[in-house]
Amino acid sequence: MEPVTYCTNIHPGESFGEICQGLWDHAPAVAAAVCPDRPFPVGLRLSGRASLECDAEAARAFAGELAARNLAVRTINGFPYGRFHDVPVKEAVYRPDWRDPERAAYALRLARLLAGWLPEGATGAISTVPLGFRQGFPDADLPAVYASLRGVLAALAALHEETGRRIRLAVEAEPGCRIETTAEMAAFFEAVDAPPRHMAHLCVCYDCCHQALQYEDPAESLALLAARGIEVGQVQVSSALHLDGGDLTQLACFVEPVYLHQAVARLQGGELVRFDDLPKALAARLSGVESWRVHFHMPIFIESLPQCATTQAFLRQALPLFPPDTPLEVETYTWSVLPPQLTAGGVTQSIIREIAWAEAARRA
Repeated sequence: MEPVTYCTNIHPGESFGEICQGLWDHAPAVAAAVCPDRPFPVGLRLSGRASLECDAEAARAFAGELAARNLAVRTINGFPYGRFHDVPVKEAVYRPDWRDPERAAYALRLARLLAGWLPEGATGAISTVPLGFRQGFPDADLPAVYASLRGVLAALAALHEETGRRIRLAVEAEPGCRIETTAEMAAFFEAVDAPPRHMAHLCVCYDCCHQALQYEDPAESLALLAARGIEVGQVQVSSALHLDGGDLTQLACFVEPVYLHQAVARLQGGELVRFDDLPKALAARLSGVESWRVHFHMPIFIESLPQCATTQAFLRQALPLFPPDTPLEVETYTWSVLPPQLTAGGVTQSIIREIAWAEAARRA
């Protein structure tokens, strides 16, 4: 069984040197606590800048440092291209989107790096944005996007033949983007329409927080993917805020300037009303709301807060459903903007606690 790991986008850093330092500062202690007897496969976040700075020499040196610290890399988070901490990120996190040739070039740089770090015959995954932010992204732009994706998949197939390492592009549904729901993901796979040999290099990065935000049932969601022959290449183990009732002002304390916190209201008749950020939802003053869910990644061991609950129940249902070799990565990148009472004990100990909770939940 593949050990549960974590995504290093929790650690600030944009240059390759900064990203390495964040990794060395935290991951060895996590590995020693949760995976002491074999290499611990971190989910590595590499920015666009870092992917350009990591030349062949730096990549070889990095591989040696990983081995010396009992670490490995099986997946790379290729979703946030630019700066991801300490400045307003908001919808800029989706840029460049798949209309920009740099998004494809970035994915292929990451794939070639990962192929150099994987053992011979291994499979890895590069997560990526769900095409782009829905606002300002018309249907007329989709044919060029699909063509770009088909080119990337063909290049990944060629890389597999060249290196013996199979790298898959893992598309991650996200609230407010062109692909939000599992049904939209299934439709996307059909629309790409690449040759089967190339489609073998396309999969899903399944973010549990994002699908919980859509009020999806995890068993039904995963059954739909399986029925369409769509594989889950990696899982982001994450949890959202859940509030029963319509008084969203109880969650005003989670408004902050760095990340988008999309909000979804479920009305009493079952209809979903979506907002691109929590302040917009607060200003709407909806009536007839049964409950709210807000995209704010919480430590997954937290079931409830004074203000509300979390979607931890989604994780309890979902984690046992994934095959044992599916990479599971805790992704609580919001550490720097969490309320102070939730960061007591420090980031390393929180990661260790989250991994332990996820390991127990998937075995339940």
